[in-house]
Amino acid sequence: MNRRDVLREQSTGGATKLAPIELLFDLVFAFATMQLAQALLGRLDEVGAIETAILFVAVWWVWVCSGFATHWLDPARSAVRLMLFGLMGIGLLMSWVLPHAFGAEGLLFAGCCVALQLGGTLFLLWALGKDHPQLTRHFRRMTVWFSVSALLWIAGARAEPDDRLLLWSIAIAIEYGAVWIGYAVPGLGRSPSRHWAIEGEHLAERCAHFVTIALGVAILATGSSAAGMTPTPTSVAALAVTFIGCATLWWIHAHPGTGRAAGAGRAARRSMAYVHLPIVGGIVVWAVAGELLLKQPAGPVDLPLLMPMLGGPTLFLLGNLWLKTLTAHRTPLAHLVGFALLAAIAVVSPNLEPLGVGAAVAGALVIVAGWQTMSQRRTPAPLPTEVDRRSSLPAKMW
Repeated sequence: MNRRDVLREQSTGGATKLAPIELLFDLVFAFATMQLAQALLGRLDEVGAIETAILFVAVWWVWVCSGFATHWLDPARSAVRLMLFGLMGIGLLMSWVLPHAFGAEGLLFAGCCVALQLGGTLFLLWALGKDHPQLTRHFRRMTVWFSVSALLWIAGARAEPDDRLLLWSIAIAIEYGAVWIGYAVPGLGRSPSRHWAIEGEHLAERCAHFVTIALGVAILATGSSAAGMTPTPTSVAALAVTFIGCATLWWIHAHPGTGRAAGAGRAARRSMAYVHLPIVGGIVVWAVAGELLLKQPAGPVDLPLLMPMLGGPTLFLLGNLWLKTLTAHRTPLAHLVGFALLAAIAVVSPNLEPLGVGAAVAGALVIVAGWQTMSQRRTPAPLPTEVDRRSSLPAKMW
């Protein structure tokens, strides 16, 4: 096969169509988010939260880079599909061992991360060849940086838990920080932003679908936990609270202000890499809250239970506030009201049982979603600004 046959035809007007295999790929990583929830459930303390956060940002960056790769590759080609299925298999293995990454399965997790990052990049290098010299040089620089972080991933996997946390944190800092210096490499230079352009529509749509898939997986995980329980008024109420929370989180994210990320190329790239970190992280933490609420709907409200219940929605609202401010050029008041309601719930939580706290949080999210919907009806969406129009031109990756 001619290597040019595996590349997408980059459109000059409309958006690149999202392929079904990309959604299948995303489902593997949505499973990873629920495995992260299991990892946090296994250790609900400060160290467990830090370890889960490290694993989450690592998994997210792998997904981001794969999304960027499929922007250039044509998923209709057999070679690309086989490559993606190979990465899916590695991703499934990585997701499987996620809860034990800081234990006995550290080396397997690290090896999967390295294989995912380097595998997609090396395939792109082969596909681009000499026909796209500027992009080829860029991915060569990325390969160098990923090779450096790979050494730290493997070294961390062989180290003691405390040293592993440090080494893996440095590896993540290298992978995220390299973007901001254009993947500069001595002798290869750096990647000027004008040499490569990305369609914001494709990446923004990919993010929106990932949020929906992650919420769907969270609902399935909660339903699976409830399936092993005898239905009682309390357990049914706990399940309802968790479901209402997931539904309103989706409603909040599905607001048209989020969709405008597709119209702002640079904003969409930034939202994919960074703004969706707290959004998806909030889903993971809310899934933890749902599991805890099903197991302990009554009794005292302790800190390990309260933090996920309030922390998940807070992270989710924070990410959506950031995204909508970035893309719609206005700060949604509904989200600020949501923060105030969550703070009030934290104050009165000692006087409530877990189910009461969960119901109050779900109610607060319903208020945010309703306020947002009414605001949308009263206020017309702003026209794209000149900054938005210019952002569709070649710009930095994120």
